[in-house]
Amino acid sequence: MARQTSHVIAAPSRPTGSKPAKPRDPVASGERDAAQNRVARHDYFLLEKFEAGVALRGTEVKSIREGKANLRDSYGLIKDDEAFLLNMHIGPYSHGNSANHDETRTRKLLLHRDEVRRLHAKTQIKGHTLIPTRLYFKNGKLKCELALAKGKQDWDKRETERRREADREARAAINANKHRTGR
Repeated sequence: MARQTSHVIAAPSRPTGSKPAKPRDPVASGERDAAQNRVARHDYFLLEKFEAGVALRGTEVKSIREGKANLRDSYGLIKDDEAFLLNMHIGPYSHGNSANHDETRTRKLLLHRDEVRRLHAKTQIKGHTLIPTRLYFKNGKLKCELALAKGKQDWDKRETERRREADREARAAINANKHRTGR
């Protein structure tokens, strides 16, 4: 009798009574940011961006996955060759107990030593600071996007708003022209 030369593997059949798998949360899977700092683009010129891990405790990750993180008043600080994130608010976890985390504690940023030294040198320049712009998940780990930022003056903010408004009007005129010509 001849031997079989190839194996045919049948796809595993799903039992009829089981439910289909639930789609994963977009924040947890990294498809959507956990938190953004939109005010940063308005108040600062963002010069350079860095990616850093964040050292978290207890229920903080679960709370961030629920969308309870706020970056509005937070900033980065370099001290003793270590990077820290101050004033980032992470709300209490809904299913937590009395051992819930402190909401605005100082959190350590996980960066390479060379990156910390480079950031320290750049933040020594007058008017430059570290601002977190967004929190997101990457391969199941929480990452923070830090921006080296220079503060805007009031006239800078007005100029940015004027430029944005002019671009908006130009786009509207182009779209109206396309509608009129039927393209």
